[in-house]
Amino acid sequence: MAQITGYIFDAVVVEGDTAFTLPALCRACGLDSKQLMALVAEGVLEPAGSAPQDWIFGGPSLRTALAAQRLMHDLEMDLSGVAMVLDLLGEIAALRSQLNRSCAMADGWSGSTSLR
Repeated sequence: MAQITGYIFDAVVVEGDTAFTLPALCRACGLDSKQLMALVAEGVLEPAGSAPQDWIFGGPSLRTALAAQRLMHDLEMDLSGVAMVLDLLGEIAALRSQLNRSCAMADGWSGSTSLR
């Protein structure tokens, strides 16, 4: 008899122009305000506003905060490790995007789509 394995995924769809206050981002990502303030101090999150009570975080901050939360909880990373990992993941994403653009341009020049 075949074994059926299921997966449960949590997903949050957030538009890029969505804005979060500090308390709203805390509720959305499961981190407390001290943890989010520490992520801001490390440069992981960059809110608009000069003081925590005035901070506004853009929609992409939720994805970053959720990733930071997972790294801290699942891998027990400290803040500097989280900052480094998220920076490297951003670099990888940028390099992949650049590679995809280069491949698309090469495909256009050669008239072929078999370069990959």
